[in-house]
Amino acid sequence: MQIDRLQKRFAGWDVSGDGHIDHADWEAEAKRMVQAFGKSPQDMHGHTLTAAYLGMWSFFAEKAGIDEQSGSLTAEQFTHVAEEHILENGGRGFQRVVEPAIKALVTLVDENGDGEVNPAEFKTWLDALGVQDIDPAQEFRQLDANGDGQLTVKDLVQAVHAYHLGEIDVPLLGH
Repeated sequence: MQIDRLQKRFAGWDVSGDGHIDHADWEAEAKRMVQAFGKSPQDMHGHTLTAAYLGMWSFFAEKAGIDEQSGSLTAEQFTHVAEEHILENGGRGFQRVVEPAIKALVTLVDENGDGEVNPAEFKTWLDALGVQDIDPAQEFRQLDANGDGQLTVKDLVQAVHAYHLGEIDVPLLGH
């Protein structure tokens, strides 16, 4: 399941559809996500999400040994880097690589400015990403570990990690 989900993530980031992902694909995906949340890629939140996505791209390019600006990754290379440097070893690399993107996504959806995601904001998040066939309220309760009605960045990073491990079925970074 882990490999299947990584392959789906690769396909989602392969915006050009050429079987490779590169700097332009990651930048285009960030722009698409910002717009899906009803924001402008030119505003502060748009720049923050784009920078976070390009930070993930930089990590992948570095670990794959390719040029960040002109290189590209195949699905196999992407899966290898994700498994070896992000998901393995207890997911130590996961927080470092994914947390900036999650923080940026929280700022896009956090209407009340408290730095956390409430149930209504969580539904907006799922709707913006086009996630269907799940009950947002039920999934929110599953992710809300302490039951306080709020999801922290830490909760959301753990949820993305759990999704890629096949432990939950909520694709918080899209399909």
